Amino acid sequence: MKKLGFIFKETQGSLIRNNIKESGIFLVVKYSGLSSPDLTILRQTLKKARANMFVVKNTVARRALKEAGFEGIIKSIEGPCGLIFVQDEPVSASKVLYNFAKDHEPLKLEGGVINSRIIDRKEIETLAMLPSKEVLRAQVVMGD
Repeated sequence: MKKLGFIFKETQGSLIRNNIKESGIFLVVKYSGLSSPDLTILRQTLKKARANMFVVKNTVARRALKEAGFEGIIKSIEGPCGLIFVQDEPVSASKVLYNFAKDHEPLKLEGGVINSRIIDRKEIETLAMLPSKEVLRAQVVMGD
């Protein structure tokens, strides 16, 4: 019979792998030193950008990422980390994280994966500077 802790870790690993398959986009942040109310605000703001923050033990995250074939991002999983799974395009979630990190120094952007491509902090910041999908569409329609 399996122990409850093992079943819990197994379930969390499965959730991570499923989220990776469903979204294809996830970002890694470090939140050490961020207060609980600030973390709640970040989660709520990410939810509006169609993204969810998932916090799990590092060993579980590393194992799930390795099983999903993302060994290159495992080095970012150290200390208190969160995985941000993006349901839509990554620009909105990147903007939320970038702006939140500017106002809350303890939040650190580490990297992520977009459609099987590993990205770093600078690429997340570049994404954050892009206009949203709606703005780009409007620019195309207006001929700008």
